[in-house]
Amino acid sequence: MKSIRELYRIGTGPSSSHTMAPRRAAEMFQHRNPECKMFRVTLYGSLAATGKGHLTDVAIMEAYSTWHPTDKETLECKIRRAGDVEIFWCPDENLQVHPNGMKIASINSDGDLYDKWTYYSIGGGDIICMECPIEDEGQENIYDMTTMTDIMNWCNNTGKSYWEYVEETEGKESQIWEHLEVVWKVMKESVERGIEHEGVLPGPLNLRRKALSYHVRAFGQGDTFKTRGLVFAYALAVSEENAAGGTIVTAPTCGSCGVLPSVLYHMQTRYKFSDARILRALATCGLIGAVVKHNASVSGAEVGCQGEVGVACAMAAAAVAQLMGGSPSQIEYAAEMGLEHHLGLTCDPVGGLVQIPCIERNAYAAARAMDAGIYALYTGGRHRVSFDQAVKVMKQTGHDLPSLYKETSEGGLAKAMDQNY
Repeated sequence: MKSIRELYRIGTGPSSSHTMAPRRAAEMFQHRNPECKMFRVTLYGSLAATGKGHLTDVAIMEAYSTWHPTDKETLECKIRRAGDVEIFWCPDENLQVHPNGMKIASINSDGDLYDKWTYYSIGGGDIICMECPIEDEGQENIYDMTTMTDIMNWCNNTGKSYWEYVEETEGKESQIWEHLEVVWKVMKESVERGIEHEGVLPGPLNLRRKALSYHVRAFGQGDTFKTRGLVFAYALAVSEENAAGGTIVTAPTCGSCGVLPSVLYHMQTRYKFSDARILRALATCGLIGAVVKHNASVSGAEVGCQGEVGVACAMAAAAVAQLMGGSPSQIEYAAEMGLEHHLGLTCDPVGGLVQIPCIERNAYAAARAMDAGIYALYTGGRHRVSFDQAVKVMKQTGHDLPSLYKETSEGGLAKAMDQNY
């Protein structure tokens, strides 16, 4: 199982699989073909079906351009046509390994094919290449134990916590805590930017930002409703920043990036937890996400939104249980509930945009994570369905789902609303 560094990626939205990963692939291919000035990119399956809404073409063209927009520039200003890049869309054709496939070819000065590689975006900004192994920090397998059951037994036998297993496995010399410090800094900044921004999100849906109004209204409520309102506001803030192409952290994906930061931000501001305790929670959450990614998938194109928002909810629920003093079994139970009650969740982004139902879904999952964490603390941690069983079921359910409901915008809400904008 790989390092949790590979799970927490810092980048720009709106999609880790359709924006961040294709940009990485394009940059990597260009670096290996520096003498070529013309490139042909062919997108397949889900990458092609929802790529325009996810700004896949914009990300690719930016990678092959010397022009780099600043964070202050609007998303519309980023769209620039690169004359030396051709992009072909094949939504009805899937490559063998994964629904998110892309081929990149370089053309020499004589107009002849020079090189051609095949990449797959496998979720959370991660990519694999069929022609060459990708040398990337965090790509190697470093965890011997790859199930929550084994890791929980280790915790119970040693008296240590999940985050201590992360520390022992990753090694203090790996600067894992320094990495998590940066991750937490970016998460907090995305919350704080999001609750200040107003206006309409980019794209044809003309969807207004809601985080600021939710944040204001929350302070006019009683304690219970205030808590809910603030968690909603923080999740909306990060998800709206992602939809606008802002800088966020995959947790485990861009499409689900609002769940974990909102819960952690609320827990720190409400209960005054130190940064050190938040970082330990991030380590535990990263471990849970890594277990899912190793044994199943966090790709909406492969298993639906249960692998994105469902896994994010599991991670955040575990954070709540750990921060409130839960035992290893209670933390595992919280994570299991967060995932179990999202089983079968479809990925049907309206217009191919990471907006409807994605943004609202993040807010709702954040509230569910709070509930799951608290629920687990009322038990001794004993329960019938293990987290590992939920992961196995999620993987099978994802494979059983028709492609209509796996990030193609051909079914569900996407189909029902395709005439409404």
